[in-house]
Amino acid sequence: MVSYKTFEHGIEVNGSTMMSVIAGFGDFRALADRALLNAGLSDIVDSPTSWYPQQAWLDAFKAISEKVGASVLLKIGKQIPEHAELPPTMNSIETVLPGIDVAYHMNHRNSKGEILFDPNRAKPMLEGIGHYGFEKKEGNNAVMVCNNPYPCDFDRGLIDAFAARFKPLSRVTHDDSEPCRKQGANTCTYIIKW
Repeated sequence: MVSYKTFEHGIEVNGSTMMSVIAGFGDFRALADRALLNAGLSDIVDSPTSWYPQQAWLDAFKAISEKVGASVLLKIGKQIPEHAELPPTMNSIETVLPGIDVAYHMNHRNSKGEILFDPNRAKPMLEGIGHYGFEKKEGNNAVMVCNNPYPCDFDRGLIDAFAARFKPLSRVTHDDSEPCRKQGANTCTYIIKW
């Protein structure tokens, strides 16, 4: 699997999530706006009830990454937590990191219009977009394995910023001994220490 390709046809992303990412573009906002326009996403509304094709969103991401590179994707990922409201139960690094997968699913829906995480369903989480896997290790360590169509550097920035929200001295590194989506793998692995 290579980044920027949906796992399943018909997946959509909500407008609020997209606006949070767009806010992270900062100085590159004009470039982002052009990429969004070229991908057919010129009318994004900051609303959880507005939905847009994930593939168009990924196409815009790809165009931006090709123009400005990985460092900007890292920066954009780091901006997401600044705009994210967390439930009261996500009050530590140990609760926020596994919560990324839940939030990810809450902000995507399938071709049937079903939000991919709904705590009121018998089976709360539906598939179709991959995961942000979390495993706590001994001591102040954890590993996250990301299997999703978003770029590696974006995910590293996202994880880094959520970890730093609760542990400012935390450190997130890409595990170079594991496969990477930049080389066509299905996953990227990140080591978190705090």
